[in-house]
Amino acid sequence: MGQLLLVVVVAVAVAAVVFGVTVLVTGRDPGLTPVEADGRAVPLPGDRPLRETDVGEVRFDTALRGYRMAQVDQAMRRAAYDIGYKTELIGVLEAEVTALREGRTDEADALRQAREQSAGQAIGPVGDAGTESTGAATIELGEPAEAELGPSVVRSESA
Repeated sequence: MGQLLLVVVVAVAVAAVVFGVTVLVTGRDPGLTPVEADGRAVPLPGDRPLRETDVGEVRFDTALRGYRMAQVDQAMRRAAYDIGYKTELIGVLEAEVTALREGRTDEADALRQAREQSAGQAIGPVGDAGTESTGAATIELGEPAEAELGPSVVRSESA
């Protein structure tokens, strides 16, 4: 029984060597592909609103089991913030247009002023340490627009 096991082990070893030599001779092995070195992370910009190309160009450093979680979490928070901000801005703009179409110029002016004031504030993601300082800008909508967007649209922005 011991001799049979030895013969099988030797046969498997010879087959592996023959297979390796065959693959190398025929050129079908692409070899090792160069790996991008760590430290080449490309974060999302923090000084302006995101664009579609920013999300496509983001890169993360790799760790033992994948990407660095802190970098991915920060990028996800930043993308979620921008999506939420733009969604609320669209809602305010739609309410402003609705107010103008219905002849409520005072309400439209208030919405425009609040929107312009909000656009003048710094827009940025939550810091690396996970601390955030929030300032809230509240825009009160009139009664006809409440059916569409709710009683108020509240936006808290990170400084």
